[in-house]
Amino acid sequence: MSELHADSTKGLGEEGRTRIGLSKEALKQAYVDNLFFLQGCFPNMATVHDYYMAAAYTVRDRLLARWLKSAQTYREANARRVCYLSAEYLLGPHLEINLLNLGIDRSAREAGEELGLAFEEIREAEAEPGLGNGGLGRLAACYMDSLATLQVPAIGYGIRYEFGIFEQDIVDGWQMEKSDMWLHNGNPWEIARPTVRFSVGFGGCTESYHDEHGKVRMRWVPDLVVIGQAYDTPILGYGCANANLLRLWTSEAPRSFDFQSFNTGDYYGAVNAKVKAETISKVLYPNDDPAAGKELRLKQQYFFVSCSLQDMLQRHMEVSGDLHDFHERFVAQLNDTHPAIAIPELMRLLMDKHDMGWDEAWHITRNTFAYTNHTLLPEALETWSADLLNGLLPRHMEIILEINRRFLDEVRVRYLGDEERIARLSIVGEQGGRPVRMANLATVGSFAVNGVAAMHSELVKHTVLKDFHDLWPEKFHNVTNGVSPRRFIVVSNPHMAQLITEACGGTEWINDLECLRSLEPAADDAAFRARWREMKTAAKRDLTSCMQRRIGVALDPLTLFDVQAKRIHEYKRQHLNVLHIISLYLRLKQDPHQDMAPRSFIFGGKAAPGYSMAKLIIKLINSVAEVINNDPQVNGTLRVAFMPNFNVKNGQLLYPAADLSEQISLAGKEASGTGNMKFSMNGALTIGTLDGANVEIREEVGEENFFLFGMEAEQVAQLQAAGYDPTGYYNSNALLREVIDLIDSGLFSHGGHDLFRPLTSNLKYSDPFMVMADFQSYVDCQNDVERAYCDPASWDRMSILNVARMGKFSSDRSIRDYCRDIWKTDPLPVTLDD
Repeated sequence: MSELHADSTKGLGEEGRTRIGLSKEALKQAYVDNLFFLQGCFPNMATVHDYYMAAAYTVRDRLLARWLKSAQTYREANARRVCYLSAEYLLGPHLEINLLNLGIDRSAREAGEELGLAFEEIREAEAEPGLGNGGLGRLAACYMDSLATLQVPAIGYGIRYEFGIFEQDIVDGWQMEKSDMWLHNGNPWEIARPTVRFSVGFGGCTESYHDEHGKVRMRWVPDLVVIGQAYDTPILGYGCANANLLRLWTSEAPRSFDFQSFNTGDYYGAVNAKVKAETISKVLYPNDDPAAGKELRLKQQYFFVSCSLQDMLQRHMEVSGDLHDFHERFVAQLNDTHPAIAIPELMRLLMDKHDMGWDEAWHITRNTFAYTNHTLLPEALETWSADLLNGLLPRHMEIILEINRRFLDEVRVRYLGDEERIARLSIVGEQGGRPVRMANLATVGSFAVNGVAAMHSELVKHTVLKDFHDLWPEKFHNVTNGVSPRRFIVVSNPHMAQLITEACGGTEWINDLECLRSLEPAADDAAFRARWREMKTAAKRDLTSCMQRRIGVALDPLTLFDVQAKRIHEYKRQHLNVLHIISLYLRLKQDPHQDMAPRSFIFGGKAAPGYSMAKLIIKLINSVAEVINNDPQVNGTLRVAFMPNFNVKNGQLLYPAADLSEQISLAGKEASGTGNMKFSMNGALTIGTLDGANVEIREEVGEENFFLFGMEAEQVAQLQAAGYDPTGYYNSNALLREVIDLIDSGLFSHGGHDLFRPLTSNLKYSDPFMVMADFQSYVDCQNDVERAYCDPASWDRMSILNVARMGKFSSDRSIRDYCRDIWKTDPLPVTLDD
């Protein structure tokens, strides 16, 4: 059965009740039992991994009672479900967040101490599931947390990648990628569902036939069929009994071994089907530059949405027995265009498998899906060639063409003779390869479209989806992103959480972040500011210790920690940050005795394996670090460090330690950003452009508590239209020219002049993200930062006010916005039996 059935915990015997008890004694007994019965060892022979697994199973047992009761409650109420379709989930470590959400974090630590366990060692033993590339996947994880906390019935659907995002090593300054073997030692948080399996086809052809009523119908005859099996993870809410389902799919062959091939000596053929099937969920997002990579990525996207939709339809049929009201019981949110192939897939399932006519199937489909746009970069708007789609998913290509035909007929009536508009609105482009535009498909096939920050949503309406907004303005919404305060304050920064709780008079702020406003008066309390600085310095010491241990760079926790941690990409402009660092280095070399606030510059982030310019930026950061950190004339004032393998766990160290948060993308390029929110929530001040959610953060915290620089989006557009010439900035700005020339001189490349030439030449002659144009404004603003940091009382006050005014940026608020404006869903509280 696809739905968990639970008669409640009343049927549990005394032993079962002890197994899910929350007292310290019950936890101790359960831990010892799990170490013995599940790990098969005594304490004196157990490894740290054994200790971790026993702890995880002890916590998971307590999740299950809430999870099963939630499934029962939702089923009995036939509740409207939110189904979040996302190709990525960056969940982070499970142990601490589940202890917090169960309300047993303190008693679990005490139980561990009494058993002689080292909690920090156990925590560090947990492998992090790297099932995402960055902000998109972490947003999905925050939203799953908030959906459960707000008691909204929900299912998250995605892929159980065997290998997640690569582990990053830095070797001689270069990024090196290693396989992320997160499943190597097992995953205690998931439950395999070997009976929840769905068939998914690829390739082949379509054919028409007459059904028993003589009606002409279509069927798809694929030439490859794989099986999707479910793995379930409970996602528990904070301060409630609701636990929602995260269901991830892994691909398998219908038969894993072909004895006939084996017996005839075809040993490769005997296992070939297994290898081909398992490749689909093998690794997160292959490098899709080669044709094979593009095909695999499309296979991944279709595989998980097909499994998910079949699961949703089966759940509905079990309860209702009729699909005509499917869209009233399920709403499916498309997290970017990666799941957009779900639109023709639901049409196929309704028409070909459930015998619906086009009109009814289209009505249900259009009222099931809502689409979140996450990018303004044209190159990031996903397209697939018609040949690839037709070869891999021929039935879906037929359906897409029919959707497009009917849609364009409507458009022609609305805009008589406007062929240019019709071409822009078309799902299928007419240029080379006839690209299928997935953003257009998602917009046509959804009842709502939203951006992820106020500025981004306006730009979506006036740039990439302007024609659609002109056609359907009522479809468009804004839901500004948010992040989970449970993960990114309470778990990441427990010392600050304790200070906040004292100042606010309780823990209500944890699930009502607007309560942080109660902190504002404390900003003017000198004693509280002193405790705040002590807390921040302690977090910086923790990070300093980690960096010394991992990369051998000694940072001074009394310096300004200037942090930029995010995916490495030219539009995020890590190279602008590096140019500023080099300018400071030049100042100190020219006058070593000048009064400059000591700084530690810390970077973190991964570059896509095939993105050579981003990898060169990482090399430049590390090369600059090597020179500065080994120059005794300046290394007492400046230090530079790159934290390898930036992920959720490492972020939980970085966010609390940062004094300054670098959010310096070119205005109009970042959709929202969530790192900006995590840093601000932890007391970092922001230096940034008016881009993405920076705009709203500045509005909330106050412009006097935000370091603003750079052009606005309108100015960027005007400069581009006028013909941007970065060479002019190089020629006219002596400091900028000196910085670029110093890179070209070979100082940071052991005398070689060519290593960084692709980067400097790109800046001088192309500069697509206008680093040169914003350089001087950035340097001037950094001078303001330096002056502000030299007044500790004022800086600490600004830091406290940043935290106090971050209530808007909780993912709880985002989910409330979705529920009210898009999903039209209500909470359904779960009540546990005594």
